[in-house]
Amino acid sequence: MARPKTFDEDQALEAAMHTFWANGYEATTTQDLCEATGLARSSIYNTFTSKPDLFRRALARYIQQTTHAQTAVLEDEHRPALERLRTLLDMIVDAETAHRPQGRSRGCLTVNTTVERAGRDAPTDQMLDRDRQRRLESLRAALAAGQRAGEITTRRTPDQAAQFLNAVIAGMRVAGQGGADRATLESIAATALDALTP
Repeated sequence: MARPKTFDEDQALEAAMHTFWANGYEATTTQDLCEATGLARSSIYNTFTSKPDLFRRALARYIQQTTHAQTAVLEDEHRPALERLRTLLDMIVDAETAHRPQGRSRGCLTVNTTVERAGRDAPTDQMLDRDRQRRLESLRAALAAGQRAGEITTRRTPDQAAQFLNAVIAGMRVAGQGGADRATLESIAATALDALTP
């Protein structure tokens, strides 16, 4: 008879997600995961199979939480498109300045993973690509709506502008990790919006 689990798997996954987010994949040890989750090694491996499996599940959790919040803003058709984009960039600034141990943010787990793991793990690459496409789709739709309404006047196509904004957001995340302060991040966001309304 199987022994029943005596821990909250969802809570353990949340703790693991924050550990990978803070340390990165390679620097996170099994001992780090044991300490963060309060689980023994055997419980971690019995539940999550392996470190790569636990990491992918933690990344999927992060993507679901973060992308859902961002696309909800971008897809809110009750608000003008430019306001949606401004709100999204404000969210990024807030996220990068809210929790700053030693004056630096943790950045974004998807950006961090792209930098650290791209090309090293096909299942992770596929997760990141699906997430990027989902975010680009929402950005394109908001930008196209803004162009139709005359709020966004750039001559770039919605796809080009979406790629630009996605890169700006990734850059803001990295800048936050590098210690950029709120005023700097707000300036980057404002410059990005200016580029959409020349």
